[in-house]
Amino acid sequence: MAEEVISKTMKFLNVFMPETLVKRIVSMILLSVGVPSKRVTELTGLCDRSVRGLKKTLESGKIESLFHVGGGGSKSKLKDVESAIIEEIEKNDYHSRQQIADMILEKHGIKVSLPVIGKLLKKTK
Repeated sequence: MAEEVISKTMKFLNVFMPETLVKRIVSMILLSVGVPSKRVTELTGLCDRSVRGLKKTLESGKIESLFHVGGGGSKSKLKDVESAIIEEIEKNDYHSRQQIADMILEKHGIKVSLPVIGKLLKKTK
């Protein structure tokens, strides 16, 4: 019965927030009412290591960090030279993303894809 209630609750919450956050919240609730870590793992689908980490953080009292879902993504290759690239684009007459990508490779030695150029142009307008 408890499994069914938890499952339905998680499905409902998943409509409003990411699955990872739903699992964390439900795990925190279960841990705070004394459910053993192993059982929390079974009920929520979080791995044992994640549940142990949640429990440790709850015990330390630093719960605000538990609601942050982040990480992932990689650092932009163009971060350090972005302003120089934008200046170069504004100064010269580039007609295609490929021309811009070629210029970046030639002047900065960084090979980037055309979608990266598109994101840069969209970001800077």
